[in-house]
Amino acid sequence: MSPIASMFDRISPKYDALNHLLSLDMDKVWRQRTAREVAKRHPKTILDLATGTADLAISLAKHNPQAHIIGMDFSERMLEIGKAKIAKQGLGNQIELLWGDAANLPFEDSRFDAITVAFGVRNFEYLEQGLIEIHRVLKPSRQVFILEFSMPEKFLIKQVYRLYFKQLLPKIGELVSKDGNAYAYLPQSVERFPKPKEFMKTLSHNGLVGCTAHSISLGIATLYSATKT
Repeated sequence: MSPIASMFDRISPKYDALNHLLSLDMDKVWRQRTAREVAKRHPKTILDLATGTADLAISLAKHNPQAHIIGMDFSERMLEIGKAKIAKQGLGNQIELLWGDAANLPFEDSRFDAITVAFGVRNFEYLEQGLIEIHRVLKPSRQVFILEFSMPEKFLIKQVYRLYFKQLLPKIGELVSKDGNAYAYLPQSVERFPKPKEFMKTLSHNGLVGCTAHSISLGIATLYSATKT
């Protein structure tokens, strides 16, 4: 098991509560927006990578009742929590959760009508291999939607957010989860992740065209979309 997967296993019991607390519940709004964008394409099959505790998969199911959704993650404990949430909401016939690695997907070529990743692509151990696999299992002319944290560009917002993100968030995360390393990792991983223009170039380099990047909530998050040729 990779160190990152082990970290998510450790924080899984507090993961959802901390996500909602630290984002002031905005993570729910961002996932719903993503699910609505996916719904415009009326997909019948959706792959939700880095599904975690299945929050996006559940939102996708509600906005895409015609779709069968497979959620995949490398943290078994996160998946266990996700399965319980899916069962509680009666969505077991629509959503299936599987353990797996984005760099080696166990699906045939051109399997899915849509692929989503929410706050997980920066955790791919091998980013380009993950994008190659996304391209492989996505049907031609269909889209991938990637929701990810980003750093605001406007000066004042950037300074305030950086203070919160690098100083307050890790302390709150450590206090609640009892795992300081995990919530120190979050701002570090966001800062290391390519900026939107750079990431769109990476998507294009891996065969995904028509790339767009929509800034959300003053640049705190970005919703990317791209199409397989």
